[in-house]
Amino acid sequence: MTAARIHLFDTTLRDGAQTTGVDFSLDDKRAVAALLDRLGVDYVEGGYPGANPLDTAFFEQKATRQAKFAAFGMTKRAGRSAANDPGIAALLEAKADTIVFVAKSWDYHVHVALETSLEENLAGIAESVAAAKVAGREVMLDCEHFFDGYKANPDYALACARTAYEAGARWIVLCDTNGGTLPDEIGAIVREVAKVVPGEHLGIHAHDDCGCAVANSLAAVEAGARQIQGTLNGLGERCGNANLVTLIGALKLKERYRDRFELGVSEDQLGELTHVSRALDEVLNRAPDRHAPFVGASAFATKAGIHASAVLKDPRTYEHVAPEATGNTRKVLISDQGGKSNLVAELERIGVTLGRDDPRLNRVLQEVKDKEAQGYAFEGADASFFLLVKRILGEVPEYFSVERFAVNVERRYNALGELVTFSEAIVKVKVGEELLISAAEGDSGPVNALDIALRKDLGRYQSLIGGLRLVDYKVRIFQGGTDAVTRVLIESGDETGDRWTTVGVSANIIDASFQALVDSITYKLVKAGATA
Repeated sequence: MTAARIHLFDTTLRDGAQTTGVDFSLDDKRAVAALLDRLGVDYVEGGYPGANPLDTAFFEQKATRQAKFAAFGMTKRAGRSAANDPGIAALLEAKADTIVFVAKSWDYHVHVALETSLEENLAGIAESVAAAKVAGREVMLDCEHFFDGYKANPDYALACARTAYEAGARWIVLCDTNGGTLPDEIGAIVREVAKVVPGEHLGIHAHDDCGCAVANSLAAVEAGARQIQGTLNGLGERCGNANLVTLIGALKLKERYRDRFELGVSEDQLGELTHVSRALDEVLNRAPDRHAPFVGASAFATKAGIHASAVLKDPRTYEHVAPEATGNTRKVLISDQGGKSNLVAELERIGVTLGRDDPRLNRVLQEVKDKEAQGYAFEGADASFFLLVKRILGEVPEYFSVERFAVNVERRYNALGELVTFSEAIVKVKVGEELLISAAEGDSGPVNALDIALRKDLGRYQSLIGGLRLVDYKVRIFQGGTDAVTRVLIESGDETGDRWTTVGVSANIIDASFQALVDSITYKLVKAGATA
């Protein structure tokens, strides 16, 4: 049996841009469009030309090579023709392969939001689709609030879909705009619509307000829809849109869908899914969701000892798919809930081999549990875990020791009369028999000043840390209130592109930060093969 083709439509750059706290620049949009193009989605919706200068500029040239580039806009306004509507003119001027019109399909919205008649709304759909079709563009119609509209007035909702299809629209997209419809309702309604518009012309656009956007999209496919709209990492206003990353993983890897449907995403492109998901978060300067299906750092992580033991025997005991399929990795976590199986697996991952009967294994395990009782967490701090183990094994030279450090934070007026905050740090270190004192000023806070001062002069090791830089800084409160134990995670990088994370814990946030900074430098020196 020939597999049915499912078309993937990404609206990260339009609907996803409505996420609270997300603001794409023009360069951001181009970068994300390139990511999507390489992933193999069929359509990339770039935004709303004519609605704002950024989107208008984005559509001055086509942003994709393989995927169809789609422009979004409204059907013609009531009381004027499609030929004289400035919104439609902006869409036709855009360098887009496909024009996506949005129209009301809920009679309540037609009366209240548009303040027009049901007949006028249908006429606007027909004329707008026809105008874009005559201009040689592929056309689709997003039927806004379709499922709520169908429940209220099925005849009218169906009339909107039928009108667009008969006017020449390639796709009729059924939108669960408020995100309140459940999977069984989606399936039943899509089956009814497919009696009016063939399934190979139907799409689904689901929002996640009930946590069902992915399930609703799959239910629509089961009912006959052949286009899925969504966003990378589920971006979107309120609770977000259907997560295309999760949907791609399910459609490509779960037997129920894999054998019946074909995507434009190849096996090699599927292997880039984790990279694409995390690259978007990099563009947005957001921490990736560790628990995201298929691509999260914890998606294939095992913490409990009995689970880890089983995973080591056969990963299928606690994994529904192979992590490598989406470019992810298996991880056995080191924690106070783990046993020797976790520890042996994690040691092997970082390149340390200790037999289960090696007495040093118990020392490492006890040290990990003691540290975690103090507030340390090594699940996300591989470099600090590596150093902890190597220190127990006596394999970390003492490159330098910190004699003392001091930090001063001062708020004052500068020469321009502006109120500014400066941080100053002094660090005294001993390298061999040499005492070195460094001072630095940081305009990004006391940790920044400490980082600069510590790396300013490490004597004979200075050339080895020249490319070291602080990439990310996170603070977590372990317990308590204002006197809480503070956990600091620092992500560092170097000139090779390598990245690693270290952890520090203290009741004093500066002290915790300094611990993580020292570990970061020490790890870099170990990695570089430095000797004491």
